[in-house]
Amino acid sequence: MVKKNTVLYIVVPCYNEEEVLEETTKQLKTKVQTLIRKNIISNQSKIMYIDDGSKDNTWKMIKDFHQKESIVTGISLSRNRGHQNALVAGLMTAKEYADVVISMDADLQDDINAIDDMLEKYYSGCDIVYGVRNSREKDSFLKRTTANLFYRIMKAMGTECINNHADFRLTSKRVLKELSNYKEVNLFLRGIFPLIGFKSEISYYERKKRLSGKSKYSISKMLNFAIDGITSFSVKPLRLIILIGFIIFTITLLLSIGLIIQTIKGISVSGWQLVSLSIWFLGGVQMISVGIIGEYIGKIYNETKARPRYIISDDLNEKKRRREKNDK
Repeated sequence: MVKKNTVLYIVVPCYNEEEVLEETTKQLKTKVQTLIRKNIISNQSKIMYIDDGSKDNTWKMIKDFHQKESIVTGISLSRNRGHQNALVAGLMTAKEYADVVISMDADLQDDINAIDDMLEKYYSGCDIVYGVRNSREKDSFLKRTTANLFYRIMKAMGTECINNHADFRLTSKRVLKELSNYKEVNLFLRGIFPLIGFKSEISYYERKKRLSGKSKYSISKMLNFAIDGITSFSVKPLRLIILIGFIIFTITLLLSIGLIIQTIKGISVSGWQLVSLSIWFLGGVQMISVGIIGEYIGKIYNETKARPRYIISDDLNEKKRRREKNDK
């Protein structure tokens, strides 16, 4: 590995993570200090936690770690804004201090030993390194099936997405500068980073079990995340409505011709069943179509308001910088 004096920030979004935060800090601290001793990264490198409006002692613990360990810093959002917004807040803050940023979850399911491989690929010229789990054998059948279905749908919709990649990735400063130009409120970072481009590689790792506590991603949140991913990067669902409408029109036209022919031949036609089924079928199709169109209109509505994606209420790095300036 080429050795450089590179400042690394490990960005870790947190929401009610008091059960795992102590062990996470312990392991990440050991990893960062090892990399510093090997002269792989600068001694200015840090672990940056992003408190996403936690209701437990997460932020208090982050501040305590910061007081005890100079290697730990953090920011706190004014309220819960969701994982993607919290992650963007951390990335945009970290890019002001770091040469390279690695994002990961607080539960340590992402293997921190893969960080070495990510940095090696970074030093070989990659601006983005995607952490990709090498299997989903530890997932439940439902989660494994729905995840595979999601990636297939994304591919069918024409969205470039890395299979089995979540938000464990390395990004260089120049990639994050380009990311800052993406202003959309409806965030789906797994689709945005491939759009940015630059040289990228994949680092495979074995995903571990959660240390403790429960996953913050409920079925409803995962479903909303999937819908956001599809509708934020593709208009194919809207085109699908046109296709369905054309198919229904064609079928209706053929049935109408058949009924006219039967009437001319004097064949008695009892069509109340067909009429009843047609009404229910068309009603269902119309409701689905209106729902899909409404989803896109809702996204346009959110984008036009141009509200901030997050508000930072506390920044430990900035506080430290002000204190040092006052001391001088």
